[in-house]
Amino acid sequence: MELLRRDNFASGAPLEEKVGYSRAVRVGNSVLVGGTTSTTPEGVVEGAGDPYEQTRIVLGKIEEALTRAGARVSEVVRVRMYVTDINQGREILRAYSDWFKDVKPVLTVAEVSGLARPEHLVEIEAEAVVGSYTLKKR
Repeated sequence: MELLRRDNFASGAPLEEKVGYSRAVRVGNSVLVGGTTSTTPEGVVEGAGDPYEQTRIVLGKIEEALTRAGARVSEVVRVRMYVTDINQGREILRAYSDWFKDVKPVLTVAEVSGLARPEHLVEIEAEAVVGSYTLKKR
């Protein structure tokens, strides 16, 4: 069995070392970005009360993690979004569209009863395959 190299990428969040998780992990040509919120490393929730702004901040953080791991937004194949109020979906998806309208990864949006902090309106995960491209739209 051939072993694949694994690289962990931290974002600087204090809990990463304390709890034991990474913002992103790359194994071979797969890059997985874990649940990301708009919380800064200092613990401030940016965009509180604004679903569009929180989503925009989260997707910017995901793009940064992808870049550090050697991937691009255009190589994202799956996105999972957890939202606390599905009625805010229009604003959340408007921000999502700014990044992914032309990429068209598979998407799951699920309403949840709560996230890590009450101010969080959205948490997003992403998966990319480095070197992937769209051959033909169907």
